[in-house]
Amino acid sequence: MPEKTVLDDPEGIRKVDKSNMLSFCVEAAKHYEKAARLAKSFLVGYPKPKTVIVAGMGGSAIGGELLRDWARDTAPVPIEACRDYSLPVYANKDTLVVVVSYSGETEESLSAFLDAVKRKCMIACISSGGTLQEYAETLGLPHMRVPSGIAPRAALPYLFIPLPMILEKLGLVSNVQYAASEAVKVLKAVSRENSPEKPLAANPSKMLASSICGTVPVVYGSGFHRAVAQRFKTQFNENSKIPAKWEFFPELDHNEIVGWEKPHVLGKCFSIILIRDKAEPKTIKLRIETTKELMLKRGLKIHEVWSKGEARMAKMLSTICMGDFASVYLAVLRGVDPTPVKTIAALKEELKKSGVKERLARELRKLR
Repeated sequence: MPEKTVLDDPEGIRKVDKSNMLSFCVEAAKHYEKAARLAKSFLVGYPKPKTVIVAGMGGSAIGGELLRDWARDTAPVPIEACRDYSLPVYANKDTLVVVVSYSGETEESLSAFLDAVKRKCMIACISSGGTLQEYAETLGLPHMRVPSGIAPRAALPYLFIPLPMILEKLGLVSNVQYAASEAVKVLKAVSRENSPEKPLAANPSKMLASSICGTVPVVYGSGFHRAVAQRFKTQFNENSKIPAKWEFFPELDHNEIVGWEKPHVLGKCFSIILIRDKAEPKTIKLRIETTKELMLKRGLKIHEVWSKGEARMAKMLSTICMGDFASVYLAVLRGVDPTPVKTIAALKEELKKSGVKERLARELRKLR
């Protein structure tokens, strides 16, 4: 008889997942659909920018990384994600800066916002309220308010979908609505396949969580799945409360791969997760398969997560959804509630003593 697991007990899952993080995985399609409706009416009346920067931190910043990967082969201007207090030196009046802070209170994002105002950049803001909304409205800058009361990492639909739609409004990309519609359809299928009611034996995300439990996940992506791998890593950090890392092909074949040359006992501490796509370029496919064979020969545990859908957005979001499910199921296996992030909260409390937020508030008040 196979050993019983909490993952085959929906009620047991709910007892551990007290704040119901899993609901955002199950209802991912609904949230992306709602985000697309909200973004459709978001007015951004700027001329076509020469550069685009998405400024944010943590769960509010990953949307910028995803946007860069999603638009890499279509947008005719550079797109950069800025995770810092200040913008890159090239930011100017021809730069669109989208400041994303779910709470509207992230000090790095408010600092980047202030920097963008001083440099006379084109600015658009996304938050659930807070200081960011207050000063965006005071200065007459476009601000999109998203639903509040969600953990920032679970609010990804509302923090990502507006970004490609803003680019479309400014004439930089096209067919975003079609891409979002396909993604919603695919996400519905992914959520059914990985739902808490589906037993472990027929549930890819439960199987992945069960297989990697007790190890450090190392996630490898490539191409437009580069930031998807990054998202997997951060979800394991925040939801599962474990260390994790991520890298991407082909770069990892020039350094990372040597780290597995003589893994010895350390190799048993890690699980490799490969993000795969049926349309991988031949050069990348060859690298992944060759790398996989070398790792298997060294006794490493390797798992593959395959994207679903036809267009790039559906492929990216379907894979992210599977990673989100897996990170929550892994938290359940470890007996930890995935939602609270006590260490981040404690860090923010300590940083309040630095006075940075007060200084920013004083500078922002001068803009009135």
